[in-house]
Amino acid sequence: MTELNIGLILPDVLGTYGDDGNALVLRQRARMRGISAEIQTVKLNEPVPSSLDVYCIGGGEDTAQILAAEHLIKDQGLVRAARAGRPILAICAGLQILGDSFRAGGRVVDGVGLIDATTVSLDTRAIGESQSVPTGAGITAELTEPLSGFENHMGSTLLGGDAQPLGKVTRGMGNCDTYNAADIAGDYKQKDAEGAVQGSVIATYMHGPVLARNPQLADLLLAQAMGIKLAELEPLEIESVARLRKERVK
Repeated sequence: MTELNIGLILPDVLGTYGDDGNALVLRQRARMRGISAEIQTVKLNEPVPSSLDVYCIGGGEDTAQILAAEHLIKDQGLVRAARAGRPILAICAGLQILGDSFRAGGRVVDGVGLIDATTVSLDTRAIGESQSVPTGAGITAELTEPLSGFENHMGSTLLGGDAQPLGKVTRGMGNCDTYNAADIAGDYKQKDAEGAVQGSVIATYMHGPVLARNPQLADLLLAQAMGIKLAELEPLEIESVARLRKERVK
């Protein structure tokens, strides 16, 4: 690979919470290893290239979510990228719009359909520090370190049969406050679930930006983008990142 192409998707409408920083983290961690990397920004009403190496989608408010979903459904570039196995990181509203449907603007809105999930409304806003233990589902099988971030959402995201949680919550709310009898029996697919993994999509409610707080997750995305195993990436020892991890991961 001569250059890593990182897609920053619709930051003009899904850039409310600083999640653009995830693309910056990927670029910097690649460059620190001597890998040439550039960010390609795709704004609303611009076509989404399906041949980029990795994609980042952030969070936004109701109107922004609706605009983003309508554009991505019409354009289909991100769908083609997912079908080709390109890694996609989706944060908060990004998680919701990549599902089958979500609630925004007082109505149910069709999602892109890359995650088998529906989002309705929480009874109480989920806001504050969030932490989870990775489930190792799908392409996240190599993740071993706890995940941390800051959640701020009113969405209750219920996962269907084709999606798996990214993590099991140890702090904070996670995806939802709803669960059924099967969950009580020990299946935490709804109860204690955080985020979602399906195909090449990794989604989470964690801001931070999440990749700044979770370098192993950032490196997993880089490895997936490069078609190699996580263990094949040269380790990076960054004192400030290690200090942040120590402060935030309890």
